Amino acid sequence: MTNESAHPTESRKNREGKAPSQSAEHLTTSQGSPLSDTDHSLKVGERGPILLQDHHLREKIMHFDHERIPERVVHARGAGAHGTFTSYGNAGDFCAADFLKPGKQTEVFVRFSTVAGSRGSMDTARDTRGFATKFYTDEGVFDLVGNNIPVFFIQDGMKFPDVVHAVKPEPDREIPQAQSAHNTFWDFVSLHTPAQAHTLWNMSDRGIPRSYRMMEGFGVHTFRLIGPEGKPSLVKFHWKPKLGVHSLTWEEAQLAGGADPDFHRRDLADAIEAGAFPEWELGVQLFEDDGTATFQGIDLLDPTKFVPEELAPVQLIGKMVLDRNPSNYFAETEQVAFHPGHLVPGIDITDDPLLQARLFSYLDTQLTRLGGPNFSQIPVNQPKNPVNDMFRDGFHQHNIHEGVAPYQPNSLDGGCPFMADLAEGQSFPALEYPQETSGAKKRSEPVSFSDHYSQARLFYRSLSAQEREHIKQAYSFELGKCTDAAIRERQVQCLAEIDGDLAASVATALGLEAPAAQLDVEDLPTSSALSQIGSSWPVDGRQIGIVVGLRGYPQDRALAEAISAKGMTPLIVAPHAGATDSGLEIDRTYFTTRSIEFDALVLAGALPPVGDARVPLDTKAGADVSDSPAADPRVVLLVQEAYRQSKPILCLDEASFGALSAAGIAGEAPGVELVDAQALVGTLAELVAAHRVWGRFPAEG
Repeated sequence: MTNESAHPTESRKNREGKAPSQSAEHLTTSQGSPLSDTDHSLKVGERGPILLQDHHLREKIMHFDHERIPERVVHARGAGAHGTFTSYGNAGDFCAADFLKPGKQTEVFVRFSTVAGSRGSMDTARDTRGFATKFYTDEGVFDLVGNNIPVFFIQDGMKFPDVVHAVKPEPDREIPQAQSAHNTFWDFVSLHTPAQAHTLWNMSDRGIPRSYRMMEGFGVHTFRLIGPEGKPSLVKFHWKPKLGVHSLTWEEAQLAGGADPDFHRRDLADAIEAGAFPEWELGVQLFEDDGTATFQGIDLLDPTKFVPEELAPVQLIGKMVLDRNPSNYFAETEQVAFHPGHLVPGIDITDDPLLQARLFSYLDTQLTRLGGPNFSQIPVNQPKNPVNDMFRDGFHQHNIHEGVAPYQPNSLDGGCPFMADLAEGQSFPALEYPQETSGAKKRSEPVSFSDHYSQARLFYRSLSAQEREHIKQAYSFELGKCTDAAIRERQVQCLAEIDGDLAASVATALGLEAPAAQLDVEDLPTSSALSQIGSSWPVDGRQIGIVVGLRGYPQDRALAEAISAKGMTPLIVAPHAGATDSGLEIDRTYFTTRSIEFDALVLAGALPPVGDARVPLDTKAGADVSDSPAADPRVVLLVQEAYRQSKPILCLDEASFGALSAAGIAGEAPGVELVDAQALVGTLAELVAAHRVWGRFPAEG
């Protein structure tokens, strides 16, 4: 066979005359036909919809969708929960969807996920997070399938296999897992510059969220809403978390990846079980559908662009509360099947070329993952309203269909089912919209898609000094893992087009000369909505570690009850398991806990060394502080970590200062306070509401 791939152990002589795979000088289809363009889908004009006849797009996406079974190719590692969405009733002027009527309650299932890693990877990898919501409306299922970042790596679905292949483990050794810190990812994004904006968001704190409960969600694409009398509007969807947007530090993410790889999954499930139900408000940015698909110079069909909230405020239209954990992970969280084409009357798609390709890709993927076309019959995917689709048979057909005429028109079943008679102002999604498109068939993109840097610069300049410092560190780490010098230099040049100080800082870390910008990138007005720092947020479900000695603390029960009454979750940390003298159950031991579990620490009384701290055998016991008689070395390590991570540390009496002294921490440091039991809860709530003690380590600029 002339197209047989060469076995790696065959000699060069035996391989002569054969055509090894992936070795042609020019790009081809899988059948060997030459290709001149693999970047753009075939569209009607530059801004029209994608054509089904684009055989290269279908071949490329089809092969990509079926690369792995049964695990999802992307978004493999996820966590899910059930809940309810309640409409505020203020969307009736611009959307006729039934679930947005005043006071309407709709069941939902939400799946959060990482993108790059496999099912067995860690939760806290630096990565984009999926935020997919299935609404079980009275008019059918509506899936809002988004991310925690409002922009994407690519502008055309044709490039989706490329970006995923680049970020996935390199194919020769299948490493690194769930990481973008390697050659192939940075090779791609430094060459495919539309990815720069999304990559910058990923390198920010948004890439390592503190919790799914503290994570924004975005629909990414621009959708179309149909209002009364058929009036259309363009829209971008937003999920706003009640607890605010909060992230891990890099150290916390690394600790969690080793100490608790299920950190986010556990956090979500524990919060729901404890009654601290996560909440988000659904918001929309509305734009006039005037046929241009632009707003103040921003191309609304470009998924690498977002619209600052200062230009188009987010109007809140409903609230979602997650109040029930799945009873079976596989049956629900793993088998749930989302699709951006699962729409209801009043919500429609646009000609965004990435969204158009997703309409094909998601459906095709389910055929492989879930074994056939009847995946909608799996309970977690079933609509709550009656269904009569006239489909038949197929793999995993569980329904017993009645009637003898699954075709239309028919007379044998009395003409049933009849065509739907929708209310005035509604329309069938993606089927009826009075829009004409025309133009030559071509593989191209509009000029407005060519600006790859101005919004990346806008995002970076909108952040606080601390957040910008974290981005510099993230790029320095990621590019420091690249072994190809040309890739590092090329990406640093891309950073120079975003911000000179950013590029110079990363260049210094990599031992490179700081490059000068080569492009004239527009300075757009900054957006305060992009920073996570500067506001106060509810403290519901935030975890407070109360660290006690062998016998506990005289007021430990009262303290725990007061913290719990404020909506926070107290966790007693003691030398050994069991209960304190007051009978309060101990939640964590010195040996089993790490700082990542807590949003703040309360040091209750003296915390002297306990005999089972095996310093020579256990580095967690803190070998460098073993000689201190003032505090157990494991408590010292816990305090040091919490201090570095800018978490509040409160002492209930001066005896607790022994742990601070052993940890080398000054008692007057920001966020380190001596408080009495009466003032404790109020002080805790005030400090935790700001997420961190940001003034502890001020950054310049």
